[in-house]
Amino acid sequence: MMIVLLIISVLVLIAIPNVTKHASTIDKKGCEAYVKMVQGQVEAYRMENHKVPKLAELEDADYLPKNAECPDGTKIVVTDEGIVKTETDLSAE
Repeated sequence: MMIVLLIISVLVLIAIPNVTKHASTIDKKGCEAYVKMVQGQVEAYRMENHKVPKLAELEDADYLPKNAECPDGTKIVVTDEGIVKTETDLSAE
């Protein structure tokens, strides 16, 4: 029984650092995917209404849920040209 517990403990000690190391990569990829999805919604709104929407217009027209943001909490922005970016991307420019 002690040997089994020792083996399980060693496996857990090996697995936890690998999982936490990849968490930031998972959040980044999730945010990139969400930005692409919002960009698609911007294009759909643009085709139907013949104008570039603001983020609030997308939310009001039920193209996006209220307070749309990346899964990691990063805010998204729709530029005047209709390009979707994160606030961190805008501040880096």
